[in-house]
Amino acid sequence: MPRLESGERAVAPCAQNSMSQTPSSPEPARTNLKISLRPASPEDEHFLLKLYASTRQEEMALLNWPEGQKEAFLRMQFNAVRLVDISLLPEHRNCGAGSHVIGGLIAESTRSGVPLRLSVLRGNRAARLYQRLGFVKIAEDEMYLQMECKPAG
Repeated sequence: MPRLESGERAVAPCAQNSMSQTPSSPEPARTNLKISLRPASPEDEHFLLKLYASTRQEEMALLNWPEGQKEAFLRMQFNAVRLVDISLLPEHRNCGAGSHVIGGLIAESTRSGVPLRLSVLRGNRAARLYQRLGFVKIAEDEMYLQMECKPAG
């Protein structure tokens, strides 16, 4: 599998599904499956947005929003770097490891020109770290704070 540079998205085209069912196995045979990865190019942007939107289709169907609002929301979500989860063993906390990792994501979002976003559980001590690193609260609900660090520049 090729190594991607920071900020690149991988595109794995699969024009033909080579998986075949065998009568003796309910699992698809994967021996003929050929997948390759390459860095995404600007020409892939429309496809990647469509792919991302397809992963949120069920969620969007539950919202009573006009289609234009759904499209704007999906585009906003797509055009961001997102920190989903970061976990450190207790002996590696409070020694700069988390700041280092998040600092790399902030640098990537700056290079890409898009914000870095995350959700943090209310009351989680990590929220103070995020604030020190430049994140600001952009939304909240009963359980989570939504935070964002805009690209420097």
